[in-house]
Amino acid sequence: MFKGTHQRLGRRELLRFAGAALILSVSPLAGAVARLPSVLAVRIWPSADYTRVTLEYDAPLKYTHFVIENPDRLVVDIEGVEFNSVLEGLANKVAADDPNIKVLRAGRFKPGVVRLVMELKSKVSPQVFTLAPAGEYGHRLVLDVYPLNPPDPLMALLEGRKDAVEALPLEDGLAKTEKTPEAPSVHASKKSATPIVDRLVTVTLDPGHGGEDPGAIGKGGSYEKNVTLEVARRLKARIDAQPNMRAVLTRDGDFFVPLHMRVQKARRIQSDLFLSIHADAWIKPDARGSSVFVLSERGASSTQARLLAQRENESDLVGGVNIGAKDLFLARTLLDLSQTATINDSLRLGKYLLGELGTINTLHKNHVEQAGFAVLKAPDIPSALIETAFISNPEEERRLNDDAYQEKLAEAIVRGVRQYFIKHPPGPKSRLAAFS
Repeated sequence: MFKGTHQRLGRRELLRFAGAALILSVSPLAGAVARLPSVLAVRIWPSADYTRVTLEYDAPLKYTHFVIENPDRLVVDIEGVEFNSVLEGLANKVAADDPNIKVLRAGRFKPGVVRLVMELKSKVSPQVFTLAPAGEYGHRLVLDVYPLNPPDPLMALLEGRKDAVEALPLEDGLAKTEKTPEAPSVHASKKSATPIVDRLVTVTLDPGHGGEDPGAIGKGGSYEKNVTLEVARRLKARIDAQPNMRAVLTRDGDFFVPLHMRVQKARRIQSDLFLSIHADAWIKPDARGSSVFVLSERGASSTQARLLAQRENESDLVGGVNIGAKDLFLARTLLDLSQTATINDSLRLGKYLLGELGTINTLHKNHVEQAGFAVLKAPDIPSALIETAFISNPEEERRLNDDAYQEKLAEAIVRGVRQYFIKHPPGPKSRLAAFS
């Protein structure tokens, strides 16, 4: 039959027929030698809160995981991935002082399957999930190990400050003593009409970004996540030195905290203020100055505020959030409560902060701006986002890395916070925070 067909075909048709036959003959071979997905990088972010292991790879893959006891281990089997030098060197990436991981190793388990074994220092609650490409990253497999007995931020406060014991109101489920302190009061000094705060006030400081999420990157190579942490640490030291104030950091290391968890941390300790520290970036390197932003219920006050809020809210995509495990309490709370009063307090706070920042730096805008920042959505805590300067501006990038300028920033912010509390003394702690 083929011979008869061959006799009736012209030269052009014969070549086309032969080409099609060649494609059919080699296509199974091409599928057989298709390249397996490769792990491009492994990053480990240890902290007392949790340790994150991130495997970045270049194509989708399948995985399963399970936990083994005695000793405690997390096992992850990855199908159809190439065992390469990155996986082979996995054991060298775990620091000896990692709070949660003792050993991490990988090896060929069976044909087509690579097995990761994580030996743990204590019992953990693991979360294993994948992230779609975002920012500068490709596909990622994330292994988060949360200790079953995580650090308690409230107890840390009580242990860190002796005067915190009597100053903190004790809410249901948060702390227990035989005596409940009286409601805080504010009175005027005999020598001055300046109000004095009789109870200890708590300020939550939120260094923006962290871990997988570097934030903005300056031309000189500065990472926003590093600058914000340094400024926040200096700010915490200055606030803690005040006789009636103390500060808590949402992160005190290079790891990522999801935006909703930053808010929840502040609400769990019944914070009186929430300050998120950032370093702005813009497409033009000549943009400069400090800014203060608060939440808006009705949309952004400017196009730049809207774009900034959009970029900051995308931190969860870059930093990596397990959507399936996200606590929905905050979302329900926001639907049930009006934030008008809190936003008005936030605007007052923002004005004091902006006025003090203007004494050490140019102001990008001489008024407080508003937009839908997810990290400012605590319904019962006045909150502000401070853009300390533009890290995309070479001159301001140099200043942001200067110890003396960081101290000036911290001093200015503390002055703004003190002015706010003098003019608007804090009332009794909200019982709403006890349920978060």
